[in-house]
Amino acid sequence: MENFGDGMKKILLAGIGAVAVTTEKSKEVLDEMVKKGELTVEQGKALNEELKHNIKKTMKDKVNVSVKASSPEELDELLDKMTPEQIQALKDRILAKEAEESDE
Repeated sequence: MENFGDGMKKILLAGIGAVAVTTEKSKEVLDEMVKKGELTVEQGKALNEELKHNIKKTMKDKVNVSVKASSPEELDELLDKMTPEQIQALKDRILAKEAEESDE
């Protein structure tokens, strides 16, 4: 189960990295538009702030990391939020762990 936590941590870090790159690229695009005269500097700043706000809101709404459930109810809640692919990955990991333990 420890590796599952590491996997979740890696997914979270990858998501944060993607957001950082997206923010950087959007700023570059806005700066380029300002240079070309398609936007005023003030419009560019306003759009950039709006993009930052939207990204932060999306991250807050969509990213939910909980590594350790302290009760069966919390575990049920986490399972309800998982995609079928995530559930299958968890099942595969549990089977592998059980096979490891039976070999010992």
